[in-house]
Amino acid sequence: MSIENLLKVSVRSESDVFLLRQRGREVARVIGMETQDQTRVATALSDLARDVLDGENWVSVSFDVITRPSPVLRIQFAWHGGRDVPRGQVGWASATRLMTEVKAEHTEADRVIVLVKRLPSAVRVPSRSTLALARTTLAESTPSSALDELRAQNEELLSALESLEAKQNELVRLNEELEETNHGVMALYGEITEELEETNRGVVALYAELDDKSRQLKDAIEARTRFWANVSHELRTPINSVIGLARLLLDPAADPLTPEQRQQTRMVSDSGETLLALVNELLDSAKAESGRLRPQLGTVDVRAVFAQLRGTLRPIVPAGDVELVIEDPPADSVLVTDETMLIRILRNLLSNGVKFTQHGEVRLAAHVGEDGQWEFRVTDTGIGIPPEEHKLVFEEFHQVPNPMQTRVSGTGLGLPYARRLAELLGGDLRLHSAPGEGTEVVLVLPVHDKPAHLGRVLLVDDDDAFRAVFRRMIADVATDVREVTDGETALLVAASDPPDVIFLDLTMPKLNGYDCLAAMRPDPVLGRVPVIVVTSLDSEEIDHAALGTGVALLHKSRLSVDAVLDGLRHARGRGGA
Repeated sequence: MSIENLLKVSVRSESDVFLLRQRGREVARVIGMETQDQTRVATALSDLARDVLDGENWVSVSFDVITRPSPVLRIQFAWHGGRDVPRGQVGWASATRLMTEVKAEHTEADRVIVLVKRLPSAVRVPSRSTLALARTTLAESTPSSALDELRAQNEELLSALESLEAKQNELVRLNEELEETNHGVMALYGEITEELEETNRGVVALYAELDDKSRQLKDAIEARTRFWANVSHELRTPINSVIGLARLLLDPAADPLTPEQRQQTRMVSDSGETLLALVNELLDSAKAESGRLRPQLGTVDVRAVFAQLRGTLRPIVPAGDVELVIEDPPADSVLVTDETMLIRILRNLLSNGVKFTQHGEVRLAAHVGEDGQWEFRVTDTGIGIPPEEHKLVFEEFHQVPNPMQTRVSGTGLGLPYARRLAELLGGDLRLHSAPGEGTEVVLVLPVHDKPAHLGRVLLVDDDDAFRAVFRRMIADVATDVREVTDGETALLVAASDPPDVIFLDLTMPKLNGYDCLAAMRPDPVLGRVPVIVVTSLDSEEIDHAALGTGVALLHKSRLSVDAVLDGLRHARGRGGA
């Protein structure tokens, strides 16, 4: 701490109070304080001095500058005996309000009051030479009279009043500006509110239009599905007749045909089979898009599937330059999926490969990849597909321009149809191809971890023989099996003691499976119970819309423990009934 004394003043009477006030102002001025701070220091000194004087003792007032750690003006009142420190009086309260710090120190005989005023941050720390000059200036200055001090106080008062008036005027101006700004803000708020309301009306209208378009689109999809169903039905009858007649002509027991007639009849039969497959694909594609095509899970032997593909596709492979190679899968290659859908996907991919391959081979191989998923890989040495067409080939009716179009027929439905079926099975198709390098299409199907146990089972079916067979089949994976023969009883039993899973037939007396499902969905408990529909109906005979999205579907002809466990996994993943 560095302390530099600037001045000492003795105060004995009221006239000395005017001198103290004047000296306080001069000290504040020479060390660089602003006019307002000079007035604050002078006022605090005069008010406090009047409270300290008692008419008998004199008071010594010392003015010091402390430069470290931060510059302050310290003023110390000291007197011997007499009255105590005037805490609570006007002078003490004034000093406390105007100065940075006020504190009292006293003994039995001596009294000391210390006033501290911090120098503004804009004021540089006075150097020793500056303080010496200030000390000399103060020593040489001549105190003015009481009248002059009174005039100075009046000037300070007038200056303070002018400053106050200026601040009030500024405050009025700012209030006017603020009020004008508020008017602008309110006007802007009104405009924004009106625009938002108009936008909201537009959004509501857009949502209404979207809802209307969605209904129209749904109606159009349903109309198209009905159209394809009717067309396929009308086409299947004559096509099946053509295929049947061709097979009769080719039957060894029929009248013999010349080689030319036999070849032409075989061409008629093959063309009929191709046309029937196209009709089925069109119908299935429409069903898949409308959500009415559901996989019917069962245990599938991949070796048997590959053997079937070898037999059905061998006639379409041209003799000579193209070879169809279907590799034997690993032993015990079994997965739970829809066998019909799997065969259709692979047949589509192999047929495409054969169509667009002039030399080399078309190869099918299958294995379980490192990620635990089944991969069915179809590769060919054909003409390939340009990169810019990779996404387009999965759009319906799109055909890649190529020099083989003049001799190769197609609808542009094969790959879109195959991808839809793959997605229904929980998998995907991956395409890799380049012009002149052939094509590779990989069907990826998941290998799911099936639940190890069914828990408590409620079996709902009116076929006694089927219930007996099914009960024996699941005996090792079910804790308890309760059996009922109709939907009404099923609802009562399930409500009294909810099972872990329900196996439900669709065609039953009293209350069929559809109505039973509809009654379960709103129930907070039964609506969460997984439901697996077990039926002998074909997919075309099932009302998939009435089933909803929360059930799994199993066909009675393809039941196994693996298929049942995988069906439970599907039902749990879809959220119960």
